[in-house]
Amino acid sequence: MNSRPASFDELDRKIVTALMENARTSFAEIGAEIGLSSTAVKRRVDRLRETDVITGFTATVRPSALGWRTEAYVEVYCEGAAPPRRLAEVVRGYPEITAAMTVTGGADALLHVRARDVEHFEEVLERIRAEPFIRKTISVMVLSHLIPDSPEAGAALLAPEDAGDADGAAELR
Repeated sequence: MNSRPASFDELDRKIVTALMENARTSFAEIGAEIGLSSTAVKRRVDRLRETDVITGFTATVRPSALGWRTEAYVEVYCEGAAPPRRLAEVVRGYPEITAAMTVTGGADALLHVRARDVEHFEEVLERIRAEPFIRKTISVMVLSHLIPDSPEAGAALLAPEDAGDADGAAELR
């Protein structure tokens, strides 16, 4: 990856906006909208990818379709000053943690957690609490998304199938 700062002009902004609205929009469609050839749009997209302005393309999927029916945010409070890289190592071991960040305020970190159900969430929370440097957690369950098309409302991973319903089968709704 290239670490030099990328030039970013108004045409780049229009291309990025079009791709953020619909990443499947063709270069020809974008070019027609902003007054460039499809080849020129492709060159700009390639440059934007090389300079890490565009970091990837993804599909947004309804979490419940993938088996994630429970969602929460968890504030994490650490003993002493846990370095962010140590927190990052720990959260990478949890497929249920879809986002994690250090934050200002009383908590040291904020985790976005998805689970199959409340029991699964409780298991994940207990594993997090068992980490040696975690002092306490405070959880807030998500009831509904007020902005349903936001990236946070979508899911990126399938829920694990090993402990779905009581008979062991994961049920997708």
